Amino acid sequence: MAFTPNPSLVLRGLTLRVQNLEGQLAFYRDLLGLEMIRQEGAHTDLAPAGGGFTLTLEHDPQAPLRPQPTLGLYHFALLLSNRGHLAAVFRRLLEARYPYFQGAADHGVSEALYLSDPEGNGIELYRDRPREAWPMREGRLAMVSQPLDLQALLAEAPKGTGLEAQTTLGHLHLHVGDLDEAQAFFEGLGLTLTQGDYPGARFLAADGYHHHIGINRWAQGRTASAQATGLLGYRLALRGRSAQHLTDPNGAWVALEPL
Repeated sequence: MAFTPNPSLVLRGLTLRVQNLEGQLAFYRDLLGLEMIRQEGAHTDLAPAGGGFTLTLEHDPQAPLRPQPTLGLYHFALLLSNRGHLAAVFRRLLEARYPYFQGAADHGVSEALYLSDPEGNGIELYRDRPREAWPMREGRLAMVSQPLDLQALLAEAPKGTGLEAQTTLGHLHLHVGDLDEAQAFFEGLGLTLTQGDYPGARFLAADGYHHHIGINRWAQGRTASAQATGLLGYRLALRGRSAQHLTDPNGAWVALEPL
């Protein structure tokens, strides 16, 4: 893991509106291994044992499923501490014959698995390479998308397990309507552009990380109903900032918390 001592930004959590709560709990709690820490009314909070982030499910059985792709969540990314833990979760998904696996990639800075939850919300499971191994081009970060050897990955874990206690929310990646507008919003929160030459996408981060936020135009402006399932908002802890509630360019709420 690319550890940052005394970070200035921490992703604390996100909230998803869900249609089928029991189906989502079967995935997040029973398969991935997140713990239910609170259930009150329509809200259910889940977290890894180490408490690194909170996933809140807001249950609305009447909500239509969000079409894909539309403006909003592309994926949220769960960061594991090493390759062995990533492999163990992958093996668990394979053993369960989980049907919504979408692919894998070696990004140079990381190794990543892609899937969706049962309602189509994108998820990335990944592990970071050491910062000194990150690919650079003319002094700038140069993330790539190359094939990941899944058999070699599986060889790292003879037994499948759920998410480790230390799992954190590594980054969020959003479909947006306007890259310049979205970049300006996140730069206003103190993030810096780390890579801007990836086709149709840009990446921003604090503390020299490869990215805490990804933005892309791959949904081509398509929108979902305001009542649809999917991302409602997310929580960011920022050093030196007081508590504040904002709205991002897609209309999701953003809760800023002091760090």
